[in-house]
Amino acid sequence: MTKREIAAQLRADTDTHYNCCQSMLVPFAGECGLDPDTAFRLGAFFGSGMRMGSACGVLTGGLMVLGMAGAGEDKALQYREAFRTEHGAVDCAVLVRRAAGEDGLTDKPRCDSMVLTAVELLERLLDADS
Repeated sequence: MTKREIAAQLRADTDTHYNCCQSMLVPFAGECGLDPDTAFRLGAFFGSGMRMGSACGVLTGGLMVLGMAGAGEDKALQYREAFRTEHGAVDCAVLVRRAAGEDGLTDKPRCDSMVLTAVELLERLLDADS
């Protein structure tokens, strides 16, 4: 199963809520030297913009993956800039407001899409280091 497929499966799970950060961390647990449960617990309070509408969990989770995988600052900068360029903001509250206003989608489908796109970006960035 690909990391994108794992992330999609996590986001679709109706028994356990995987926030955006957890949905980024769990597929990359192995690269981070973590087991999936530890990755899940690590990201627990980073969803919904650190539970206060601040930095998006997709962004914070991705940066955690890059750091734990030993990627350099250049990869972190590439990730942050790609995220900001694609989404126009980095704060959860802003992203959710924009999602509701742009096309009427609730934040869940928009967040799912951001997770899946970011997982693919992380894979490319990490593969470039190999």
